[in-house]
Amino acid sequence: MPSQRSSALTAIQAHPDSTAAPLLPSQREAIAVIDFGSQYSQLIARRVRELGVYCELLPHDVDEARVRALDPRGFILSGGPASVYQEGAPQLPPAVLALGRPVLGICYGMQLLAHALGGRVAPSQRREYGHAVVRVCTPDYPLFRHLPPELPVWMSHGDVIERLPAGFRALAESEHSPVAAMASDQGLIGLQFHPEVVHTPAGKELLRNFLFEVCGCRGDWTSGSYVEQAAADIRARVGDGRVICALSGGVDSAVVAALVYRAVGDQLTCIFVDNGLLRQGEAEQVIRAFRQHQHIPLMHVDARARFLNRLAGVVDPEEKRRIVGDEFIRVFNEEAQKLGTIDFLAQGTLYPDVIESTSHETRAAARIKTHHNVGGLPADLPFQLVEPLRYLFKDEVRRVGEALGLPEELVWRHPFPGPGLAVRILGEVTDERLALVRAADAIVMDEVRRAGLYRQVWQSFAVLTPVRTVGVQGDFRTYGHVVAVRIVTAEDAMTADWARVPHEVLAAISSRIVNQVPGVNRVVYDITSKPPATIEWE
Repeated sequence: MPSQRSSALTAIQAHPDSTAAPLLPSQREAIAVIDFGSQYSQLIARRVRELGVYCELLPHDVDEARVRALDPRGFILSGGPASVYQEGAPQLPPAVLALGRPVLGICYGMQLLAHALGGRVAPSQRREYGHAVVRVCTPDYPLFRHLPPELPVWMSHGDVIERLPAGFRALAESEHSPVAAMASDQGLIGLQFHPEVVHTPAGKELLRNFLFEVCGCRGDWTSGSYVEQAAADIRARVGDGRVICALSGGVDSAVVAALVYRAVGDQLTCIFVDNGLLRQGEAEQVIRAFRQHQHIPLMHVDARARFLNRLAGVVDPEEKRRIVGDEFIRVFNEEAQKLGTIDFLAQGTLYPDVIESTSHETRAAARIKTHHNVGGLPADLPFQLVEPLRYLFKDEVRRVGEALGLPEELVWRHPFPGPGLAVRILGEVTDERLALVRAADAIVMDEVRRAGLYRQVWQSFAVLTPVRTVGVQGDFRTYGHVVAVRIVTAEDAMTADWARVPHEVLAAISSRIVNQVPGVNRVVYDITSKPPATIEWE
């Protein structure tokens, strides 16, 4: 088993807002991606990980101690909306140059390198946005090894480098950028274009060359190495302490439970709260999977009435999320008291949750919505949090689940929001409305599976809208509910597109819902991408 480890394996932090560096071993490799506000920052992280190298996305004002604790093999500086010469523009973290490691600056990151080292950056007379071609002047340079002399790329900038810093040379040029790439003999490299996007066809090879040719990475970050090292890190962190897991039945909490159980065995007790907001048959599946197949200690708490009482009359989606998150933790507190002393709470927070909820890692970003795992925690939480998936994307979590031997029905279950069906009902949550959306959702899932699309799409579900419309069923006029169907494709939920599902599948879904779900007389299909919409309706 490779000895490589990453800080993601030990992203176990105390609440609230602990900024202490996670435990790190002396042997591992990582890349630090410094975020200057680019819409592509998360994509850079994904591309690096796809190449088998662990990386962490850090804010531009990150503490130097955290960077030094990560001890990266190299840095990648993201793009960003600012101009480096503007007052208040994000600056280069001191550790980037102080550590003496290779640096790849992308767009704003390249301009920032030039600006910080004495070059001159100025507004361009002609903005470059979209497709362009760069001509490589030094094809023997390691970054361009095995690549053609002309590369189609994606540009997105309004500034240019007018004067290179001392010790730098131009590596490539484009029609409107005399310095489309630059480098110094110390391994400081800049690209004016974006190698992380699919519109730069050779982008992955450029990143591969930076990681392996320039930084000397091994590329052995795998799900198997993750499992063993994460388990070791959890054991070191937890010690003789006892852990409860916020088990929801989804893939995230299932992987966390299996991972923590691998690490500390019966020191873990899973608490499954049946909040009445789950999909059809889900509660029974969770109990069966964890008690009978995984043999993980599980406490089942029937709290359906409790959640419904707190949600009565609530229509605001943020308030729903806050209530459900708060009630989960309250229930855990009560159940934990029955177990005696509990030291840790394990939960399945993922990287997109952290990013979209504007945690301290991404405080410069705009909050999109509060996630149950991140934003719903009360200030008086009596446990330390164990969040070993905090820096992983969903596809990475699935691979870890497979490495842990979890059943396919759990590993490949479609993502489900923490607040459950509460945010798939627009308006007040009631028993009657839950029964409607649960039945409609089961039909959507059934038809998607029947069509062989379940593993091809990212998510599929039904939404109960507050709209009623006139219809005709039999010889009678009806005034029934409208159900919206949402099916999307995505890699990690940071962006998503509506799925081009065959019309016959949509027809089957619509026909079954209006015929089998009482009170529904109209079905609509959501054809909005993310952005501008989110995947969930609330």
